[in-house]
Amino acid sequence: MDRTLVQRLRAVDTPTICNAIEVAQGQRGFAAFTRGTMLCSAPDEPAIVGYARTARIAAQEPPTEAPEVIRARRMAYYRYMAEAPMPAVCVIEDVDFPACVGAFWGELNTNVHKGFGLSGTLTNGVLRDLGDLPEGYPVVAGSLGPSHAFVHVRDFDCEVEVFGLTVQPGDLIHADRHGAVVVPPDVLTALTAAIEKTQANERIVLDAAAQDGFDFAAFEAAWAEFERRRT
Repeated sequence: MDRTLVQRLRAVDTPTICNAIEVAQGQRGFAAFTRGTMLCSAPDEPAIVGYARTARIAAQEPPTEAPEVIRARRMAYYRYMAEAPMPAVCVIEDVDFPACVGAFWGELNTNVHKGFGLSGTLTNGVLRDLGDLPEGYPVVAGSLGPSHAFVHVRDFDCEVEVFGLTVQPGDLIHADRHGAVVVPPDVLTALTAAIEKTQANERIVLDAAAQDGFDFAAFEAAWAEFERRRT
């Protein structure tokens, strides 16, 4: 993906991307987004943008496989993340959801994945070490907790689901404090223009509302123009 497009996507929030996708598609009904309230470790940092590297974890119960199998899978997981084509986002499904108990994401793993070059993490699982996470690696997570419990990697490079959003390896992810979306590949060439159109259309109402003497008549006129232009 072009660096300029990556920078443009990181500069806007995920709700803007949702709106822009509908503009690019010429219709409402885009549904590839998370449902429910998520937590963001760095709500004031730019959005997470990149292609999904996926895995599934569990933590409620200790793994039943041999320790050497678990270790080998974890190392294979880290190699998979380290060799990701950039930009990349780590997308992890905790299969214990909604009763997740073990934090895979804390000071250690955020620094490791940032060091690998990934842009951030999207997970329905647990986050911890809030005072010790590195800058420039946001985590959008399902909950906070103190312990890693029996957390272990179940599998990776697989379909995952996070807060109602199904993610395939290689899907383009945009995520921030609002949640996440999968950006359809067929809108990429039109997305920059769609973002500009979305923002320009919103300015019609926002600029009118900021004027002295703004009243219902002014709102009605601005809204009519907004509806005429929007998708």
